[in-house]
This record gives sequence, structure tokens and C-alpha cells, in this order.
Amino acid sequence: MSTTPAPAKELSEELQTLRAQVRLLTDRAELTALADRYLAHLDHDRDRDDWLDSVFTQDAHLVFPMGEYRGTAGLAEFQKLARTTFERTHHQGTNHSVDVDGDHARIRAHLTAVHVAHAAEPGVHFDIGGHYEAEAVRTPDGWRLRRFVFDLVWHAGSGPLTEGGH
Repeated sequence: MSTTPAPAKELSEELQTLRAQVRLLTDRAELTALADRYLAHLDHDRDRDDWLDSVFTQDAHLVFPMGEYRGTAGLAEFQKLARTTFERTHHQGTNHSVDVDGDHARIRAHLTAVHVAHAAEPGVHFDIGGHYEAEAVRTPDGWRLRRFVFDLVWHAGSGPLTEGGH
């Protein structure tokens, strides 16, 4: 049984299709890693602001139930609020959905977080759960978040969103 080689045009089209699929898979993996990197920085690098440029564009816009933060100065202000309100945090993002359109992307995911206040008694913490939608853009340094909107679904314990909170 002999096989006839595929015409060059057919191979070229197949190669272009494979390149596009690899690019899409790579973009999705990088965008999911970007979203995870943001949450990891919130927990592990909370006393520093030098990581913000590795996650956000200079004109980033964050929207949370307790306020909106814009640009590098706004992001640093948000980090300062977290540092002064909570001694420790633990964020988890799951169920990432990533849509890529050229150099723009949308990431949607679920988010839960545990916040431990300064001098809190053991076992006392403020927990939240919800989902977020983020817009990302491809930059010369890789994907960066331009907009991040968190939609709070539930909260438990005393925190900044409750009457007894800080």
C-alpha cells in the first residue's frame, strides 16, 4: 500500500491551523497563570508593591465592593489598605474561563479568600466568595491585566464589609 504525499498547499494550511491552535493554548495558559500570579502576590508579596508591573498595565482599573482603584498609585493604595487591615490572607481562584481575541482577552473565575485581621483571636477571620471578570492585553512584556472587577456573592465574619469590621 503506497501513500501519496499531501499537496504542499494542504500541508501549509494544516501547519497554519496547528500554529493558531498552539498560540491559543499558549495564550490561555499564560492568562490563567497571570490570574493565579495576581492572587499569589496578594498572599505572598503583600508587603511589597514592586510586583504590580508584572501583573497590571499602568492604566489598570480594579473594582471591588469597598472601592475602585486606578493606575499604579491606586494599586499601591489598594495594597496598603490590605496590609493595614489584615495580617494574613489566603486567596484561591478556580474555574478559569479564558476568551482570547488577538491581543485582548477576558478571564472569568471564581474567587474565595480568607482574611485574618491583626491581633485576631485564633479561628477568627473574614471570608469572602464571589467571581471576577478581568480584561487583559498583550504587552511587549507579556499579558497584563487592564481591568479587574470582583463581584461579591457572600461573606462571613467581621471585616470591612460588615458593621463590626475595620
